Amino acid sequence: MPRARAGMAVVLALVLVGAAMPLAQRRFGGRFGGVFEGAGAGIRTPPKDFNDGGFTICKWMFRSDRGEAGGIGWSTDYPYGEINLLTRISELTKVHVSRAAGDVNYWVVRATDDQLFECPLLIGSDVGTAALSDAEVQRLREYLLKGGFLWVDDFWGTRAWNQWGGLMTRVLPEVTIVDIAPADPIRHAMVDIKEVKQVPSIFFWGGPGSDPRERGSDSPHADFRAIADAHGRIMVAMTHNTDIGDSMEREGDDPQYFASFSPDGYALATDIVLYALTH
Repeated sequence: MPRARAGMAVVLALVLVGAAMPLAQRRFGGRFGGVFEGAGAGIRTPPKDFNDGGFTICKWMFRSDRGEAGGIGWSTDYPYGEINLLTRISELTKVHVSRAAGDVNYWVVRATDDQLFECPLLIGSDVGTAALSDAEVQRLREYLLKGGFLWVDDFWGTRAWNQWGGLMTRVLPEVTIVDIAPADPIRHAMVDIKEVKQVPSIFFWGGPGSDPRERGSDSPHADFRAIADAHGRIMVAMTHNTDIGDSMEREGDDPQYFASFSPDGYALATDIVLYALTH
């Protein structure tokens, strides 16, 4: 099995290299100039009954009570992080991905939306700026305890971590946040993940060999942490001090950035998706 998984990692990298440019050519926007800019994409809120049996991703929309350097709140890495991940999942696994007119379906939901409970995977970005009402806290708790899965990414440094940890104390006060052990199944769903790479934003990156620590000494390495339920099932996966979302969103922007970060980013993201769908 380890040899098979190592081989899968090589296959994943080769598939990504061959497909990066075609997918990049389909992109039609960027993330500059405000809370959200995705020309032609818009904020795609799901219809009442959007579950068609295919896998989809929901992006978590929340209110921020402050800003972080390089972040734009909930819409950080949206929508191309989600679009590219869904596309790669459809290419690299047997997961049936939801589509409409040939394009992958991806959605934006608030914690108070009824559609939240139809989301197999909820992704939150820049969550170290999130401010949740009591109603949002309660709904997020219900979602997680009913079998939902939340992956939060791209939040950096001590202040962001403390703000996020405080929110999780309100949502799930009975559990603790732990580092994900090397043997945990989430690290081995398809590709063996020995180390979670520290991925800087493409706008922070200085080229091969440059320092990836967006907060300097306050972000010394990437953290891969989790909250599990009473049965050991991970409900919340956290990639802190790293921007896995950019490794997917920006896969076609710079060949060197792609080579440095995208294969490893997709390997981790694929493992997280497969774990969420099987646990």
